[in-house]
Amino acid sequence: MLAAACSLLGAAAASAAESAFIIPPPAQDQPAGGAAPQKAVLAGGCFWGVQAVFQHVKGVAGAVSGYAGGQAGTANYDAVSSGRSGHAEAVEITYDPSQVSYGQLLQIYFSVAHDPTQLDRQGPDTGPQYRSAVFPADDGQRKVAEAYIAQLNKSGAYPKALATTVEPLRAFYPAEDYHQDYLVRHPYSMYIMVNDVPKVENLAKTFPGRYRDKPALVKP
Repeated sequence: MLAAACSLLGAAAASAAESAFIIPPPAQDQPAGGAAPQKAVLAGGCFWGVQAVFQHVKGVAGAVSGYAGGQAGTANYDAVSSGRSGHAEAVEITYDPSQVSYGQLLQIYFSVAHDPTQLDRQGPDTGPQYRSAVFPADDGQRKVAEAYIAQLNKSGAYPKALATTVEPLRAFYPAEDYHQDYLVRHPYSMYIMVNDVPKVENLAKTFPGRYRDKPALVKP
């Protein structure tokens, strides 16, 4: 059943040493500071690995796996895994803007959380539900995301243009409980070891100042 959501098919053939993209920080970002927590919704393939990466980022209070891009009636595992729901597997990140900015979250997202050049797929997982997509919470986030995508496309850091879309955030729907904290609860799953553990390791190596060892779990 889980193989349909984040397919094990082809996992053994995937590269065990996923590489990070070394990219510049965004030239345009939101101002730092502010007492209120902020939210960012990002999609980049199977949400298990994206969630795990952001759970290890300093300044992130929580990261929840879920669905974005479709309607409430199809915000469930079975409908989303069909590829016809309009949803992407996504992660809602709650962060402290005095510790980490929206642009800095995007830098991690485009560098180590997924490969933004892949269209409607990530590694062994294929279909529009695995697309690379940013769902801005407001116009400020949208401007930062669009400017950064344009900047990165000009940077020469990637072998081809980014496939990442910027889509309106109608709503975010948390995924079923068994999808939450998946890497922590299933660290020796073949899929996790091949596809997702390297992402967390790349976060620690590429962004050592932003990495924290203890993850911010949905269910501590």
